[in-house]
Amino acid sequence: MRPGRILFWLISAAIATIAAFWLLRPAAIVVEAATVMAGQFVASVTADGRTRVRERYVISAPGAGRIERVRLKPGDRIAKDAPVAVLRAAQPALVDARARAELEERLGAAKAQVEEADTLLARARIVQEKAMADLERTRQLLARGAVSGTALERDLAAAQLAGRDMAAAERRFHATTHLRAQAAAAVRRSVEPGASDMIEITAPVAGVVLRVVVENETVVQAGTAILELGDLADLEIVADALTVDAVRMRAGAPVIIQGWGGPADLRGIVQRVEPGGFTKISALGVEEQRTNIIINLVSSVEMQEALGDNYRVEVKIQIAEQDRAILVPAGALFRRASGWYVFTIVDGRARLRRVELSGRSGEVAAIGSGLEPGMPVIVFPPSQLEEGMEVRLK
Repeated sequence: MRPGRILFWLISAAIATIAAFWLLRPAAIVVEAATVMAGQFVASVTADGRTRVRERYVISAPGAGRIERVRLKPGDRIAKDAPVAVLRAAQPALVDARARAELEERLGAAKAQVEEADTLLARARIVQEKAMADLERTRQLLARGAVSGTALERDLAAAQLAGRDMAAAERRFHATTHLRAQAAAAVRRSVEPGASDMIEITAPVAGVVLRVVVENETVVQAGTAILELGDLADLEIVADALTVDAVRMRAGAPVIIQGWGGPADLRGIVQRVEPGGFTKISALGVEEQRTNIIINLVSSVEMQEALGDNYRVEVKIQIAEQDRAILVPAGALFRRASGWYVFTIVDGRARLRRVELSGRSGEVAAIGSGLEPGMPVIVFPPSQLEEGMEVRLK
């Protein structure tokens, strides 16, 4: 055979071998990738909550009698000492010795409530003065660069809450003083001959009618609740969280309030984590141990003015924070028997790497070791992907 023909067949065989290799080799797996980032990591827990007025004032009948129809409706604003109802007292009951003793006991209880409210007011005043002093000190230290802006935000929120507590303590003191005056008036009517049988019931504080308990004209006993009054500018949030998450929550932790219907998220801080848990059935029918988290709103009153009592909200409670963390999408992580792993991309091939997980929150995870910023990782790796396989980005 001539040399030229031999060379032709050799070249043809080589081309056929190369073509067969390319046709039979495994196709590159199409994957989605993300870049490892460095930044701040914030771990948070999301929970459902509802708003409630911190201080509710229940206006009740100071004595037995017939109450006239209450004209107020929920949502009506009333001023302090404004009339809310009229009670036509039953004279025989008011002059009865037993009823008179009950009224005197009610007056004594009202005096004790005034003393307690006065003590709480003095305490709130001291707390407010300390919060304002701490805020001023932090502002001076921030001007010299000795503290961070986070410390200023924390002290500013504490000062705002102290101011709200002070205002609530003042309203509580005024309300108890009002109740004491009404109880004293009921006692006087019971012993004064010829006293008028009409008792005008007035509002102890300014606020909004939250609920009307007795609307129609009817006979009531002493202490019967007539309506509830509150200040919608002084709201707090009650959210229930799993107890395994609650153990990582601390008073003062930042909170973001979402899903309340307004144009922007609101800010709050955790006031307290209640120590008692309760069992709740989830939507899937699973028993869960949960506990209540009380959250104070620190956003401006103007931002939250559309909120009302017992409104539904979603809260995101911060439980951990890292300033310089290595961040990857949580979808890049998968677990094998010995720990957490990710697939990185090196020269177009998947490379398996073990990582140490330091935190996880929602769609982001913080990596303690195993990755460096700038490295590409495969997000949601396909089940057939293995070490060394060729990959192609989507």
